[in-house]
Amino acid sequence: MNHYKVIIFDWDGTVMDSVDRIVSSMRSAAKVVDLPVPTPNHVKQIIGLSIPEATRQLFPHCTAEQAEALRVNYKKHYIEIDETPSPLFPDAEQLFTHLLAQGKYLAVATGKGRDGLERVFELSNTKHYFHTSRCAKECKSKPDPDMINQILAELNIDASEAVMIGDTTHDMLMAKNANVDRIGVTFGVHDRQALSEFQPQAIVDSLAELSNLLG
Repeated sequence: MNHYKVIIFDWDGTVMDSVDRIVSSMRSAAKVVDLPVPTPNHVKQIIGLSIPEATRQLFPHCTAEQAEALRVNYKKHYIEIDETPSPLFPDAEQLFTHLLAQGKYLAVATGKGRDGLERVFELSNTKHYFHTSRCAKECKSKPDPDMINQILAELNIDASEAVMIGDTTHDMLMAKNANVDRIGVTFGVHDRQALSEFQPQAIVDSLAELSNLLG
């Protein structure tokens, strides 16, 4: 599977082990805003979506004012208050270095906002690995193919020469909608059975395994 010219990565749950921090921050924010506190599993199901789309799914009856308060408090908890560790997954940087050495383009397609992605790029010192990225508000939310389509247009790469790496069904469906191959990872949100419903080219259990797969 070394024919791909561009490798597109989801971020949370794929590159960074941040799922528990997202869950904790969202539940804390809901409590502050006096919204029903969702279960950890319910929060996991919206990871990867833009905040507006995630809010609509978690709190379908909340007002616009509550939605904005939730956004502000979620961001505050995630950045300033919550201390849940969110390191890169093992072998992430080795994988990026390996792919770049092969002349691949690397990209990120994430439900994070631009300021959020830039912050974790800086904290993890990983921005230099990626040729481009797309975030919430810049594109339609996953699973719409807009993020992938914009990345391919910018890099002038055909869909047949790209692959999407992600841990959620939102990632898999986005790639499928863009007619792009997809590889699921099992160490994030969704399990092998859920990911397999979207006919990925492969499902891996580690980034080291992904590196071997991509050659």
